[in-house]
Amino acid sequence: MELDISFVRSQFPAFSQPDLNGWAFFENAGGSYPCRQFVEKLTGFYLKNKVQPYYPYPASIQAGEMMDESYRRMAAYLNVRPEEIHFGPSTTQNVYVLANAMRPMWEDGDEIVVSCQDHEANAGAWRRLGERGIRVREWHVNRETGMLETVDLDDLLTDRTRMVAFPHCSNVIGYFNPVREISEKVKEVGAIVTVDGVAAAPHGFPDLSTLGADIYMFSLYKTYGPHLGLMYVRQGLIEKMENQSHFFKKGITRNMITPAGPDHAQIGAASGIADYFDAVYAHHFKKPAPAHEKNIALSALFREREQILLAPLLDFLRSRDDVRIIGPDQSDHRAPTISILPLKRTIDDVYADLTDHKLMLGKGDFYAVRPLMDMKIAHPPGVIRISFLHYNTEEEIAQLIKGLKNAL
Repeated sequence: MELDISFVRSQFPAFSQPDLNGWAFFENAGGSYPCRQFVEKLTGFYLKNKVQPYYPYPASIQAGEMMDESYRRMAAYLNVRPEEIHFGPSTTQNVYVLANAMRPMWEDGDEIVVSCQDHEANAGAWRRLGERGIRVREWHVNRETGMLETVDLDDLLTDRTRMVAFPHCSNVIGYFNPVREISEKVKEVGAIVTVDGVAAAPHGFPDLSTLGADIYMFSLYKTYGPHLGLMYVRQGLIEKMENQSHFFKKGITRNMITPAGPDHAQIGAASGIADYFDAVYAHHFKKPAPAHEKNIALSALFREREQILLAPLLDFLRSRDDVRIIGPDQSDHRAPTISILPLKRTIDDVYADLTDHKLMLGKGDFYAVRPLMDMKIAHPPGVIRISFLHYNTEEEIAQLIKGLKNAL
């Protein structure tokens, strides 16, 4: 089955905005367009329900029900329990809170392994624990490919390893790491598995019941929704953490690792993402299914669409002697997130020409400083990043290739 791209794009208000007409959006790894269902719910919340939730009057009751619905429906798509879902201001801040909540679980001299392929969201706060008695061991990437080699992890794991943090997919390398395989290896030494899914989730929500991760995080503003970070934390694990909220919140796990308090409107509207998934599923499939089964079908549909778009772009880039692809140049196990280095012109000049061709792309290090350091790539200027999603079109890919031909 092919994805009905006209139907999909009709679900995103951005594609009907006159100011964006003719512009091709290839910086989705920095934030996707929001879907109509989320926008409508957020607007409706501010119009009708912007009150303290969970009080016994209609506007407040509905506000609380909208928030509860988001916990429930996001959990259903991820195939976990609602009490294991937590919404925080961002993935970076979520990790900061987790690091403080988990430090009391460990003794001085205990070890954590932190990959050097991560966006700094899943790196900086863990590394700071090195100043608080924890030994931090670095899992470096292959200098040529940017890949994390699982064999290298064997030399880092010891009987004092308490946690391993790594990305499901790097936001500059674009390769999907074998999370299940790594999780099994980490569990053999009894350690916690913490996975940054920020660059992976936009290409299909994971079935968290199968990955083996104890903690999995991603950004909802990169998956068609609000500027919030979503955390899955295994219930048995959060009960061991130190409360980071008000003292009277201890034991209330929804609050223990979100000390800033919830953003009622954004949480209440987050279920709009599930509404979008439901709409796409209903349009393409006749058989009713629970949310986690819909997710499996949709992820396959999105992945197939992205592979169709990715093939001609990779073919073009491989054919050139004036550009370097960062990371694997094949589509297997790869997200449509491609970082490139021009070899005959400066990054700034190439980027300016691409913008003149009405191409919206990213330039810089994207907070993925450590993999660039491991690969000896200067930052600044970093790399040019091309990232797209299932809602992009063949015409936009052609526009991109034409722009690259001119700019390179």
